[in-house]
Order: sequence, then structure tokens, then C-alpha cells
Amino acid sequence: MAPRPHIQLDRDRLIAAAFDLLEEEGLDGLSMRRLAARLDVQAPALYWHVGDKAELLGLMARDIYAPAYRVAPDAVDWRAWLLTFGRALRAAFARHRDGARLCAIAQAPRERAIADHARQIAAPLVRLGLDQPRALSCVASVISFALGWASFEANGPMHDYLDEMLSFDQSFETGLAALVSGFPDV
Repeated sequence: MAPRPHIQLDRDRLIAAAFDLLEEEGLDGLSMRRLAARLDVQAPALYWHVGDKAELLGLMARDIYAPAYRVAPDAVDWRAWLLTFGRALRAAFARHRDGARLCAIAQAPRERAIADHARQIAAPLVRLGLDQPRALSCVASVISFALGWASFEANGPMHDYLDEMLSFDQSFETGLAALVSGFPDV
């Protein structure tokens, strides 16, 4: 019997494999045991790279959110940034099976202090004239809207039913625009 080839496991490979498993099995099928089997390692090997499944889900959520934060670096004002961010976030959720659901239950990774993370999240809007508390509030509102909409949209039977009544894209745009235009001026 030939020896098994040595598999180099690192956090990036683990997260990529977790996304592959998510696409195939959905969030309910994503387990540490199944992930270990996919990577051809024993489950304890995963815990050298992540503390537990909650941390893994947090890292996956971070990777889902990341592209949305990169989309609008040259926005002309904070409202335009929020609109672009909201659209990009909805698209990011849709790119992954159960992406919105995963982000709704994920715990934030504890890779840095909360104050540092808050500054990073608020930074684009602070550069555009908002103070940090207001920036965080606006971002949280847009995330909540996009997350709720994407969850609603991903519900198969409800999606099919509503698809006969309305345009998901147009309704999302109307709601996002109403939300963002409703934020008071600086």
C-alpha cells in the first residue's frame, strides 16, 4: 500500500475547502468532520488553524463581505458609497449558497481589537465626511437591509412565489435608495 501524500494544510486552503463544501452541501452540510474528510486529514488537524466551527464561519463571512468593501473606493459622497456597497453586498451574498444565512449567524473573527475593526469599517465613510458612530450606523443599516433581502431572495419557495409579483432587482434598488436617502444629512 502506497503511503498517502502529505497534504500541506493552511488556513487559506481550509477556508477554500469550506466554501467548496458550502456550495455542494449547503450550510447544514458544512461540518468540521466533512471538511476534514474533504481535505483528507483527521478532524483534529483543522483545529491547528481554526478554534472551532464558529471561528471558521466567521472567517468565511469575512471573505464574503470583503469584496463589497473594496467596490466603492472612489465614491464621490457617502450616499453613493452606501448605495454601491449595498449592491455589492447583495451580490456577494448571492455568489455563495447560503451566503446570507452564513453571514447572519457568523461570529466576527477576533483577529483584531473591536475598536480597530470599527475604525476599518467606518473609514470609507469617515473619509467622505461622516463621523465614526454615524458611519457605523449607516453601514449597519445597509448590511441589515442587504442581508434581509438576500435571505428573503434565497428562500426557494418564497422566491418563486414573489418572482411572479415583482422584480427582485428593482425592488431591492427601490428599498436601498429609500433607506440611504432617508439618512439625515451631515
